[in-house]
Amino acid sequence: MSKETLSLTIPDVTGFAKSLRAELSAPPSHVEMLGLIARSAGYRNWQHMRARLSDAPAAAPDLKQVDRAARHFDGEARFARWPGKTAVQRLCLWVLWAQLPKEPLTERQISARIDALAAFRDAAQIRRALVEHGMVTRARDGSVYLRREQKPETEGLALIKRILKP
Repeated sequence: MSKETLSLTIPDVTGFAKSLRAELSAPPSHVEMLGLIARSAGYRNWQHMRARLSDAPAAAPDLKQVDRAARHFDGEARFARWPGKTAVQRLCLWVLWAQLPKEPLTERQISARIDALAAFRDAAQIRRALVEHGMVTRARDGSVYLRREQKPETEGLALIKRILKP
């Protein structure tokens, strides 16, 4: 029997969390419950979910950060070197994420794809970082990798446009 995907809209997540928590035998705190809900929805934490789902218009990208990240790519749009700062690493990974196919890949296939996109050829490090940043999901045994569909952050979109210009 196949799973049916159902979409759920919750207008008041805090009320939902309180109601759900009341039904549990050993309930977590309210803040822990909000974190659990956010992580099961694919976000890093409650604050990340609130920021992504807020109705506020997207801020203009921080072009200084985009410039810093762009320096890590060569003239052929290949990832030339691994950045030292985590924030810059994350921005650079968005460019690789944008070039990954949407279908499942084996470890060998994703490594070959990453090697084609990166000049320094450290597919294991890049694969690990893509998983850690939530851009790619990985089967427990590491046999299957799948690009996680999401909207990149504002700076990530700006970097993708700059590096992968047509």
